[in-house]
Amino acid sequence: MSQLERLNETYHEHHHRDRSRDFVWGGPERAGPLQRAVGGAGKRILDVGCRSGALTRAYLAGNEVIGLDADRAALAEASELGIETVWADAEEPLPFEDASFDVVVLAELLEHLREPDRLVSEARRVLRRGGTITGSVPNAYRLKNRLRFLAGEPIESNPTHLHLFRPQDVRALLGDFESCLLEYVAGRFVPLHPRLVPNAIVFSARKPG
Repeated sequence: MSQLERLNETYHEHHHRDRSRDFVWGGPERAGPLQRAVGGAGKRILDVGCRSGALTRAYLAGNEVIGLDADRAALAEASELGIETVWADAEEPLPFEDASFDVVVLAELLEHLREPDRLVSEARRVLRRGGTITGSVPNAYRLKNRLRFLAGEPIESNPTHLHLFRPQDVRALLGDFESCLLEYVAGRFVPLHPRLVPNAIVFSARKPG
């Protein structure tokens, strides 16, 4: 069995065991910042880790969207939305030409990768000058996780998560980009503290023009 086939099995189970087709973790809160980062219609967008396209709907209208994922069944659902799908491993070089996209979306993906910096480098390669990279990662050091640590419990229960990201880690990962913006979202108590309480960090930055 190939690595891609193993990933297909792993993420098919992960996506479909306890989640509905349209489930998006923190979706409503992440959709707005991602939509703003995309910046409207007329874009050619690569959505890496698009799953079924449930979140992609926020920036699909008026854009040409190509969705890449290892979960073949999820991609079949994404294609029903009009997303052009590619079955591939995000750990491998992206199967696209240099400077071929206006936007690359990496939403709730980088924490799953062995070497997230390699994918960010690939995203930079396939982006056009002035193009946008955007996405999100879990806010790993949020208060809830710190309390778990103090209680002697694992702060990360998802076995597919390989990395924990702080805001400074995200900025460092995007070091070859310009105008890096971080937004802290998702959770009922976000207004209480802009960085300690939110469940997710949404990021956006531009490839130098």
